[in-house]
Amino acid sequence: MSKIVIALGGNALGKNVQEQKELVKIPAQKIASLVAKGHNVIVGHGNGPQVGMIYNSFSDSNIQMPFPESGAMSQGYIGYHLMTSILNEFKKNNIDKDVLYFLTETLVDQNDPAFDNPTKPIGSFYKTEQEAIQANPGSTIKEDSGRGYRKVVPSPLPQSILGINTIKKNINLGNVVIVGGGGGIPVIFDGIEYKGVDAVIDKDCALSKIANDVNADTFIILTSVDYVSINYNKENQEDLKSIDSKELKEYLEQGHFAKGSMYEKVLAAIAFVEAKKGSRKAIIANLEKVEEAVEGLSGTLIY
Repeated sequence: MSKIVIALGGNALGKNVQEQKELVKIPAQKIASLVAKGHNVIVGHGNGPQVGMIYNSFSDSNIQMPFPESGAMSQGYIGYHLMTSILNEFKKNNIDKDVLYFLTETLVDQNDPAFDNPTKPIGSFYKTEQEAIQANPGSTIKEDSGRGYRKVVPSPLPQSILGINTIKKNINLGNVVIVGGGGGIPVIFDGIEYKGVDAVIDKDCALSKIANDVNADTFIILTSVDYVSINYNKENQEDLKSIDSKELKEYLEQGHFAKGSMYEKVLAAIAFVEAKKGSRKAIIANLEKVEEAVEGLSGTLIY
């Protein structure tokens, strides 16, 4: 049985609850199809739009909801929608499998350099820096691309996934496991206890680590394009259909992939395939063509 970890982008789930209930049906159908073919599937998802919606809603109501709690809320309701939709697909297709959701906490290093340079904007835009400071006391505020001032948080690297041993046991039992939502809720350990922190963990980076921890055969990062491309949107655009990690690194260093978009996906894919020698592979593919990607008929294969 092939073990596949799938990273699903938060933007693919719409901008509100109603949209998400409909849009989760697409990945649910794809997951059910893979399970029916004998694959063991682990799913992770982004939560950028969703956690922003939650954080902004509280902020607009003059309620200071801490960012880790906002992340936990987004994990919960995305997980609820994904679980229900996958279970419905299993029911239609007579698949006798359990679907489990793990509220995921991800350990980060409190001395990670990212904490000295917060860069990830979250929450509402404000016309002035002072308005942003008043609305987000104790936060770092930066101007965001000429659109106004926003709270920014660090993006530290994931060190480990809390509860990974129990997660692995359930995967090995053949259950479909949803884990690592939004990269996990960032927590630090101060020598005495775990504490949530204001931060955003890149979901592809976290799921690359999870894929390695559970010894997956394939790590699939889903996006809105069919292939990773160099010279993207130029006359000499070239789609990469199969490439080794060393060559892909060279393209990365040459600046072919935009940060905040394909850059992080490529980094996560390289990290997975290089973490262990063998036949493991990463694929960056279109959500609509995930089955074809598994069969080698679509997507960029990284080995």
